[in-house]
Amino acid sequence: MDISIIIVSWNVKDKLRENIKSIYQSVGNFSFEIFVIDNNSSDDSANMVKHTFPDVNLIRNQENLGFAVACNQGLKKAKGRYLLLLNPDMRLEKDTLDNFLRWLYRNKQAAVSGCKLVDSKGGIIKHVRRFPRFLDQLAIVLKMPHIFPAILDKYIMKNFDYNKSSKVDTVRGSFFCIDKTSFEDYLLDERYFIWFEEVDFCKYAKFKGKEVWYSSEASAVDLVGKSFSQVGGYRTQKYFSDSMLKYFKKWQPVWQYKILKIVWRPMLFLAWFFNFLFKIKTKHKT
Repeated sequence: MDISIIIVSWNVKDKLRENIKSIYQSVGNFSFEIFVIDNNSSDDSANMVKHTFPDVNLIRNQENLGFAVACNQGLKKAKGRYLLLLNPDMRLEKDTLDNFLRWLYRNKQAAVSGCKLVDSKGGIIKHVRRFPRFLDQLAIVLKMPHIFPAILDKYIMKNFDYNKSSKVDTVRGSFFCIDKTSFEDYLLDERYFIWFEEVDFCKYAKFKGKEVWYSSEASAVDLVGKSFSQVGGYRTQKYFSDSMLKYFKKWQPVWQYKILKIVWRPMLFLAWFFNFLFKIKTKHKT
């Protein structure tokens, strides 16, 4: 088996249908399997997969277990050499997998890899990042990029050339490929509910002396976070802060973790407060 595709889905039935359809429309001489792990969707996503795509390996969870746990359910069953974590709001082009696999077999140093991502209008999504550092993440917590956008230029690698394949620190988790032969343990850290799990795995790969690569020779359409757009502002901030703190506690000096934890407290309170006010205004309007 060349590649196993693992999709974690939560309440994006229509996007998921188009996603799987685009996989089956792929051209090329390679073998693949698809796993869909449904995190207790309420929009009948699981039944849609069962009846529309009977060849897909469907796993139904009775609750939302988060991204890392659900991914690992598929990874443990996957038979492919390459393990592709694919968001349900992605749409592959007909030659995405063929081009990507051809590149992978020529570049066996790529233990972890991603491809060129474009939006629905064909614009490049700038997704390659450096590993998170204390100052850039502190700036994000304090919302400083809203006032000084250039403060994150190094972190987001503003001048990165997306038309050239390169060794990088991290690639986006929406199209995230792991070479199973490069790792004894290729499961995600289940302490992360959502966010930072792919960054954590890239950090783990580097710790093991492996390489992470961006490939410009394949591209896919990324509709960017349709699942998580259903989650309210405070909950989004809470998930993000929890994951950031877990990453820093695991990989960075303890003082960085402690300072970020302190700074997050008032920011989360403000997020909760404004979310509370919004609910009151919405209630009065109805």
